[in-house]
Amino acid sequence: MTFATHITLFRILLVPVFAVLAVYYARSFDSPPPDERFRWWAVGVFVLASVLDGVDGYVARRFRQRSRLGAVLDPLADKLLVLTAVITLSVVQWGEDWSIPIWFSGLVIAREAVILGGVAVLHFLGHEVRITPHWSGKAATAFLMITLAWVMLKIIPLDPLYPTAGAGVFVVLSGIVYFRKGLRQLKEHDHD
Repeated sequence: MTFATHITLFRILLVPVFAVLAVYYARSFDSPPPDERFRWWAVGVFVLASVLDGVDGYVARRFRQRSRLGAVLDPLADKLLVLTAVITLSVVQWGEDWSIPIWFSGLVIAREAVILGGVAVLHFLGHEVRITPHWSGKAATAFLMITLAWVMLKIIPLDPLYPTAGAGVFVVLSGIVYFRKGLRQLKEHDHD
């Protein structure tokens, strides 16, 4: 258990804190005016967890604290934070008609299920799993973060559907790209 791993575990613990604060904010709309403190605390927890993602990576590299546990927990913490935020902001309203469309949660969950399922199949069949970043995955992540910020910060008064649609395009595209990469790895290994 390195210090970097402790930071990652703290990030994982922040995920349910964010979800609870987001739900409390949504519930505060039942008896107006909404309690904006819950929203800002939720945003703060989300930002802290996101910033700590860079911190734990820096600590692991700088102080040579890379570990197998950290290599598993770090991407898990990333996925948990983003998936929890997308799902939570899909099922609760942060104002009148101010949420992420539920179909978008389905897209994100489906992509993650395909990627994780592919990794599990490759691992089960004894294949070396090589996950290399692709620009479409980075674009999907960037659009996901823009969408989450759009909903949570409520600065731009346009419907969150606009950034969600852009993110949806890249989520589908990156899912297809990673699925094809997995198939290619499977075929390469079969020819060896």
